[in-house]
Amino acid sequence: MRVRRSIPSASVAAAVALGLVTLTACGGGDSSPAGADGKVDVVASFYPMQFLAERIGGAHVDVTTLTRPGTEPHDLELKPRQIGELGEADYVLYLKGLQPAVDEAIDQAEVRNKVDAGSLTTLESHGASTEGHSHEHGEEGHGEEGHGEEGHGEEGHEHEHEGGTDPHVWLDPVKYAEIAKGVGDSLAKADPDHAADYEKNTDALVKELTALDTAYRTGLENTATRTFITTHAAFGYLAERYGLDQEGISGVSPESEPSPARIKALQSIARKDKVNTVFFETLASDRTAKTLAKDTGLKTDVLDPLEGITDRSKGEDYLQVMQANLTALKKSLGAR
Repeated sequence: MRVRRSIPSASVAAAVALGLVTLTACGGGDSSPAGADGKVDVVASFYPMQFLAERIGGAHVDVTTLTRPGTEPHDLELKPRQIGELGEADYVLYLKGLQPAVDEAIDQAEVRNKVDAGSLTTLESHGASTEGHSHEHGEEGHGEEGHGEEGHGEEGHEHEHEGGTDPHVWLDPVKYAEIAKGVGDSLAKADPDHAADYEKNTDALVKELTALDTAYRTGLENTATRTFITTHAAFGYLAERYGLDQEGISGVSPESEPSPARIKALQSIARKDKVNTVFFETLASDRTAKTLAKDTGLKTDVLDPLEGITDRSKGEDYLQVMQANLTALKKSLGAR
């Protein structure tokens, strides 16, 4: 086993500045990585990656996260200490395209195993729906087809990141399960001595995610409306998976201000599609959502994009918060 050595901060800074070594995900090696305590030292970029690493790694990993609880991850800037953590890690799990500062630091860090979660599934493009609300919602057509690439986005509201893709893939339990399987495989390759445990933990988590998908599919099968309005257009994958229409007040940034035309369009959509709730999230201001709700006579509620767990979260982990999101959606959409 490789014994982790402490790397002086000056050396880390030099490595980051010069980009000395970049190794690909799941790089090979004859020995299993291990820190001083015998565990694999894992750095996760933000909460959804942390959850996977902890659940799949179990007792064999020591997980730290770059995005602290309560921090909005999109605009995260790394401190020298965090860059040092990257340089000392045995395994880094991140989602490329969500956090530019993290992507840059990871690209330049000397880490044996770097795993981009986005490479473990298929990322897609989801426009933050705006004017031209044209989806038809009859009795059929509530599956995956007909709710994908075609978003009706106005300029300035496209919810896309690097490469034109939406990174919020963890909000689709099916795709998140695909990522979980890939993480399990990569941990087994990085630490073959404990491969059987990683496989067992992955199977257990995938089973829970499959049950979550079933709960969403059945719970949202019959609803009075298929449209929901949310501050942060982070739910494109979830909407596509379950045949819903997401109408985002903001696009990429949950703090961005919508135009007067966008507000007017949302008011029209709310009337047309019988929307009764405007959703906001826990890590960003609720001011715009509450203003829109007041002006339109709507209620407000929380739909959590699960970018972090805080005291305000409706649950202690990913699975509990996703169940709370399902409850909120069923209530808002008039599930029968």
